[in-house]
Amino acid sequence: MRNSIVLGLLCSVIIFSACSQKTPKSEVGNSVAKPALIWFDAEANFERFSYPDSIDFYLEKIKNIGFTDAVVDIRPITGEVLYKSDYAPQMTEWDGFERPDFDYLGHFIKKAHELGLKVHASMNTFVGGHNFFDRGQTYMDHPEWATMVYTPDEGIVSIMTQKKKYSAMINPINPDFQKHILNVFTEVTEKYPELDGIILDRVRYDGIMADFSELSKQKFEEYLGEEIKNFPTDIYEWKKDEDGKNNYVRGQYFEKWIEWRAKNIHDFMSLAARAVKEVNPEISFGTYTGAWYPSYFEVGVNWASNQYDPSQDFDWATADYKNYGYAEVLDLFTVGNYYTNVTMEEYLKNNNLVKNETDSKASRGTWYCVEGSCDKIKGILNGHPFYGGILVDQFYENRHQLSRSIAMNFQASDGLMVFDIVHIIRKNMWKEVEAGFQMAADPDYFDKAENKIYLEN
Repeated sequence: MRNSIVLGLLCSVIIFSACSQKTPKSEVGNSVAKPALIWFDAEANFERFSYPDSIDFYLEKIKNIGFTDAVVDIRPITGEVLYKSDYAPQMTEWDGFERPDFDYLGHFIKKAHELGLKVHASMNTFVGGHNFFDRGQTYMDHPEWATMVYTPDEGIVSIMTQKKKYSAMINPINPDFQKHILNVFTEVTEKYPELDGIILDRVRYDGIMADFSELSKQKFEEYLGEEIKNFPTDIYEWKKDEDGKNNYVRGQYFEKWIEWRAKNIHDFMSLAARAVKEVNPEISFGTYTGAWYPSYFEVGVNWASNQYDPSQDFDWATADYKNYGYAEVLDLFTVGNYYTNVTMEEYLKNNNLVKNETDSKASRGTWYCVEGSCDKIKGILNGHPFYGGILVDQFYENRHQLSRSIAMNFQASDGLMVFDIVHIIRKNMWKEVEAGFQMAADPDYFDKAENKIYLEN
């Protein structure tokens, strides 16, 4: 399909239109009139954005394309932070590069505001170590924070022993860690009063395998009001299927366990929102999550409106599960529509299995394309706005599809979130990004002949 002559001509026309010298860059702009956020990952961009003039250059570039907001990651998965903190270690070096001493976030805010851009500080939340490098808070000072995972082959072990998992996730109900991370949130809000927003990432359990610590067992028994005689198998048990693959088989307390984990995340989100708003009532409080709601219960997260009852649609949800939807807590919500199929028509043609980062197994359905995802999310959020997100490196081998995903996320949701700028820079995909903005400005794009020809080829 990528090699067809028709597709090549279409891509050339679109890219030429977006970048023609007849159109000054300042006029490319965001004619979609919706927010457009672009993410600056802390580790992947560490060296490149260690100089103020580099920050200036790329902020001007995203402004000219039409982005409205920069999301600046200041707490990567190691638990270190990218500002001078009284509570957390500062990341001054990454991959052998030492960053010059300057106010990284402060410069982003100053320059962005000069350009009319907003700045959100992104912070990875329930994570404190990088398992690929044995680096971070769980490795340096607090191994007791690390989540305990129930594995098929090793039983219950620390996540730090699981080297295929790059994030050393934290047990969300650990009280010492909660105190620590709330101090970090409020410190950032206090230090940067001009900051437009905070966006929390990884406010979740690691996955279905977490957390099976003694603390979690004790707190869950208190929630149940009874002792669990067979832990963890009364929650679920790992068994091999006929193909020799490990799958979990639900136990008698599985649904209550899922409900309790969702309550824990809901309660923390409410606490975090209150903490930052007490410092700055005007700051935007937001979060990023994966868009795959049918399986997101595996990470203990219910990002739906509390007016939506998932027990009517999903067999893992109790009648009380809806009480722990936290959409009403948020000012800003971004979801990862990380799908290579853009329209439902495409998905039905390809019918491929999709396994997202946090999933224990793959799934099928029109939910797993950008258009279908946005359509479903609207009902689950009960009218609360959301911004559809894109993972750019999924489109390295199909660059035109990046443009189409941008257009669909703009048209089918309330805004756009692009992760991450480094992926665009590495493969020089700026033309495809600009083309996506231009496609999105045409409300009839997905009904037009060039889109149909693209699908046919």
